[in-house]
Amino acid sequence: MSSTPRPEGPRKKASARVPSVGNGSNRRPLLIAGAAGIVAVVLVLAYLLLGSGSSSGSAADPTKQLEAAGCTVKAVAALPGSDHSVITPEGTSVKWNTDPPTNGPHYANPAIWGAYTDSLLPAQVVHNLEHGGIFIQYGKAVPQATVDELKGFYDAHQEGTLLAPLPRLGSKIALGAWTTTGASATDKGTAYVVKCAGFDEAAYAAFFKAYQFKGPERFPVDLLLPGS
Repeated sequence: MSSTPRPEGPRKKASARVPSVGNGSNRRPLLIAGAAGIVAVVLVLAYLLLGSGSSSGSAADPTKQLEAAGCTVKAVAALPGSDHSVITPEGTSVKWNTDPPTNGPHYANPAIWGAYTDSLLPAQVVHNLEHGGIFIQYGKAVPQATVDELKGFYDAHQEGTLLAPLPRLGSKIALGAWTTTGASATDKGTAYVVKCAGFDEAAYAAFFKAYQFKGPERFPVDLLLPGS
């Protein structure tokens, strides 16, 4: 595990002529080829719009699964993105509407992606969630055996994930995500904070599947790797 979060991270950054044919017998192959081309274009567009984790494609709401695992789920209307009004890494905002913070004003540089043994700075963590990340934070009374399970889960979900202690959570574990309806809809989003009394791999995985990589600012997954 890393030791201390650093205030760094990824930065923002004529119609074609159809050739004439001499007779009707050659037209059918041409029409078939044209139709196949149209189908290929439609499939590519469908993939871009609905495929891959970094898209805005929908996934099943994991709320029932999380509640069945003993977790509480809070969803709030997210505040606008790109608000860097927290001017120091240690700063806070009175506008934050979840605990731990999941959306809204944040520091200009996110935390380095990874697993930590020390607490993270929330103003940086919110920026990570803006990039589509998810946090897992756990209280000081969470048993070490459960922390080890969380570390194993993190190891299988390292891209775009932060794992760190947050002592004031006590015996609880918190998951957080910031989502929008699309990459350009930065002001139309929902933020989620989940608090659990224990670890449930299937329920946690459902949360990740539904909400990871769907933040107001979206980056390729290979820019959200541990250490970046």
